[in-house]
Amino acid sequence: MSSNHHNDEVFAPKKRIKGEIKFQLQLNDEQKEAKRLILKNVITVVTGKAGSGKSAIAAQAGLDLLFRKEIEKIIITRALVTPGNEEVGILPGGINEKLSPFTAPVYDNMYRLYHKDKIDTFINEGKIEVIPLAYMRGRNFSNALVIVDEAQNMTEGQLELVLSRLCQGSRIVLCGDPAQIDLKDKKQSGFPFIVKAFKNVENIGVIQLKQNHRHSIVDTVLEIFNDIRD
Repeated sequence: MSSNHHNDEVFAPKKRIKGEIKFQLQLNDEQKEAKRLILKNVITVVTGKAGSGKSAIAAQAGLDLLFRKEIEKIIITRALVTPGNEEVGILPGGINEKLSPFTAPVYDNMYRLYHKDKIDTFINEGKIEVIPLAYMRGRNFSNALVIVDEAQNMTEGQLELVLSRLCQGSRIVLCGDPAQIDLKDKKQSGFPFIVKAFKNVENIGVIQLKQNHRHSIVDTVLEIFNDIRD
């Protein structure tokens, strides 16, 4: 793909407003760069190992834009795939109950970033919305930040479906880790293709996060499992 690809929608630098938004979670340098790419580009691909803060950065960028009224809502989507390949259909309850295991990490990130009462207000007002990938067809997203969580568990077709939902004034962030594919056939994941194909394309940012923000032993554990796979 050529970096000369033209796109009419280019986001200008953020307009500064009085007072900084006081987030409860501070970003390190590589996370700040990822956030800068999200705010600059129409599409941003954020990769990184477990604990690198991919989803939290996307959520902070979304809240930043929402507070500044540069978007109207944050939309979070993900494939309903679990590490044990449990089907969402066998879970008890209605759609909200079925989705709760998948939405809980999203909301936990929001609560870590900002005051819970304000986040709950956004959720109740529909300004933060979680949409299962299965319900994505037919939807169009204008003036929104769309966060695709666990993107490594989506096929090329599913990623194409999500990306084609974008309308004017919207951005999309794909968060994923090729080392954490939960699909029964890992080769079905379209995320590695996206990471490779989207590099050096105008209005698309690609960044890999390398620092672990969980317990330091997580790095050791991941190295052990990687050695086993090799």
